[in-house]
Amino acid sequence: MTRKLLLGLLFLLGAKMAGQERNSHFSLGFNYGFGSEFNNRNYTFTNHFYKLQIYYKLKETKHFQYQILVQPEINFGKHQLLNFYFVKPETPNYQQKRDEYTQLKDVREYVLNCGFLIRKPIDKVCSFYILGSIGPMITDTETERMSKGFAFADVLALGFTTRYHEFRFDIRPSVRHVSNAGLGSSNAGYNTKNIEFGISYQL
Repeated sequence: MTRKLLLGLLFLLGAKMAGQERNSHFSLGFNYGFGSEFNNRNYTFTNHFYKLQIYYKLKETKHFQYQILVQPEINFGKHQLLNFYFVKPETPNYQQKRDEYTQLKDVREYVLNCGFLIRKPIDKVCSFYILGSIGPMITDTETERMSKGFAFADVLALGFTTRYHEFRFDIRPSVRHVSNAGLGSSNAGYNTKNIEFGISYQL
């Protein structure tokens, strides 16, 4: 699936470069990132992810540029409960759940984040930006911290980009919180620090 997305993106970029040049408010890109939980004694969580990036420029002023960003994402995580006392004795079948949750688990998340980005150009080539995004997601694995199924992912990021013709190369440190807003029985969620690398092209 990831390979098909990347091949599709490269095809679109190639077709655009071969066609007539024009100014567009849209950019299309692809990001890869990875991260882990903030250090704690209760659990471990590591992840890597792939994102399709769809940018739309809302407005540009003398000093700033404002963009909307839509990000379909697939996230591959590994999670393990370290502190089995996190599952309390009043929990039904608590001993069985302690045994289950302390095993290393693969967690897959399917996310559709929507964000707002404020960009500050440094010169004609480089820029900094801040990005906030939120979106629905589906997780395929139940853990002591998250019920299986519907949840939300919130991301706050800072980024730096450099341009070469119509291409933009991106590095983006971020923090991410995932929870289900109380819609499931377990809602402690995950908090991770991540870094992403990406490329985009103005259509």
